[in-house]
Amino acid sequence: MSKTKSDAKSLAADRDLYSGLIRLHVLHHGAQGPIFGLGMMEELARHGYRISPGSLYPLLHALEKKGYLRSTQRVNGKSRRTVYRATLQGRKALEAAKSKVRELFHELMEGE
Repeated sequence: MSKTKSDAKSLAADRDLYSGLIRLHVLHHGAQGPIFGLGMMEELARHGYRISPGSLYPLLHALEKKGYLRSTQRVNGKSRRTVYRATLQGRKALEAAKSKVRELFHELMEGE
């Protein structure tokens, strides 16, 4: 079965809907410890989010630019990896978001 243009538009709309959840997920893991691109792609995939490097790395850079993440370079032999951690500002934003997510969760699940 081939995908139609409407299927592609629907998929794009779903990605747009979930983009905030993906950002919160990244920030959550960055608050727990150091994260890196490939590791986050694998973690997000475990939760059903398929995200390409071309989408994830700009997201990481945007979170860093907003002051929510800070990056450092780790060198292991000949390889170099950019590692991200949540900043104090990122942790505060995550705490504020938790209450909003909790409130939304209760509204969505009411009556079920």
